[in-house]
Amino acid sequence: MSEGAYRVLVVDDDPDVAQYTRALLERRAECVVMAVGDAPQAQRAMAQFNPDVVVTDIEMPGMTGLELLAVLRADRPDLPVIVMTAHVSVDYAVSALRGQADEFITKPIDSGHLVATVLRLAEEGRARHNPGRPREYVLAVGAHPDDVEIGVGGILASHRASGDQVVILTLSRGGRGGSPEDRQHESLAAADLLGARLFLEDLVDTEITNTGPTVQIIERVVREVNPTIVYTHSIHDRHQDHRATHEATVVATRSVDTVACFQSPSSTVDFRPTRFVSIDGFTEKKLALLSCFASQSQIRNYLDPEFVLATARYWSRFGAGESVEPLEILRETADMSMPVRKRPQAQTSSGEGSR
Repeated sequence: MSEGAYRVLVVDDDPDVAQYTRALLERRAECVVMAVGDAPQAQRAMAQFNPDVVVTDIEMPGMTGLELLAVLRADRPDLPVIVMTAHVSVDYAVSALRGQADEFITKPIDSGHLVATVLRLAEEGRARHNPGRPREYVLAVGAHPDDVEIGVGGILASHRASGDQVVILTLSRGGRGGSPEDRQHESLAAADLLGARLFLEDLVDTEITNTGPTVQIIERVVREVNPTIVYTHSIHDRHQDHRATHEATVVATRSVDTVACFQSPSSTVDFRPTRFVSIDGFTEKKLALLSCFASQSQIRNYLDPEFVLATARYWSRFGAGESVEPLEILRETADMSMPVRKRPQAQTSSGEGSR
C-alpha cells in the first residue's frame, strides 16, 4: 500500500459492519482504515490517525454520529464526513445534511457507491490542502428545490468536472410546488448525482424574506464553505422568493469576490446577462439533474428537455459554443470560464404568487 494511500476512520458500534466497511475500503480502494466502535474512540483516534475521511454510523450508544459530526466540524471544518444509517428516512437525510455531512449513505451499503464516494471526498479534501492544486469553492443559492439546477446546472457540472467543490443551499422545501418530502428526496438525488454538498433549509415557500433569518442562514453557510464564487437568483424576477433570495445573498456574501445571478423561468425581460458561459459537453448532465425532480416535470413545462436545450441554444447566439447559460455579474475577480485559483482566508461576517 503506497504512502499516499487515503486514510479512512470508520465509526460503527456494529463490529460486523465496521469490519466489512474496513475490508471493503482496504481491498477495493486501497485505503488505510482504522475502525472504532463509538464516538469517544473516534475522538481519541483523530490526532494519531489523522484521517482524510470519516465514515460514521448515526445511531450509536452515548454520542450519536450526528453529535460526533458537530464535534469534528468544530475541530476540522474541512474534514470530509460520510454518515450512514439503516433508516431510509428523509428526516435522517435532512438531519445529516444540516449537520454538515458531506454525504448520506443508507444501509445495506452499496459497496461501489461507498468506495467511489470515499475516493472522491478524500481526493477533494487533500486538494484543499495542496497549494499546488488550488480549486474554486462554489456556492449556489436557490429559493426552492430545482432553482439552482435550472439556472446553472450545466455550469455547476462543469465546475465539478474541473475538480471544484460545489455546495447548494436551498432555502425552502418548496411546499407550494408539491410534496415537501418528495422535493427533499429529489434535491438529495440531484446533489448526489452532481457530487455536490447540499444544505436544505426550512423557510416557508412564498414567504422568504430578504432580511433576518434568510441572511443569517446564508451567512452561516458562507462561513462554513468560504466560497470563491457564488451563484444566485437575479433581482429581475417575478417571484418574490427569488427577489428576496437575491437581496439576502448580496448582503450575506459581501466578503465574496465573485457573485453572479442566473436566469429563472420567472425572470423578467429586465434580466440582462453580461456573461454567457458555454455548457457544451454538460447539457446531458444538466438534463439528468433536472430529471431528478420528477414531481415537477408534469406541471412545469420549462423542465421539458427540449425547452431546456432550446433555451441554452438561444443564449449561444451571444456567446461561444452551442449551448450557453447566461449570467448577470454583480462583482467579479474570478474568471467565469472557471480556471482554478487560490481560495482566500475565511472571514467572519458580523406572498405574491406560488411556486
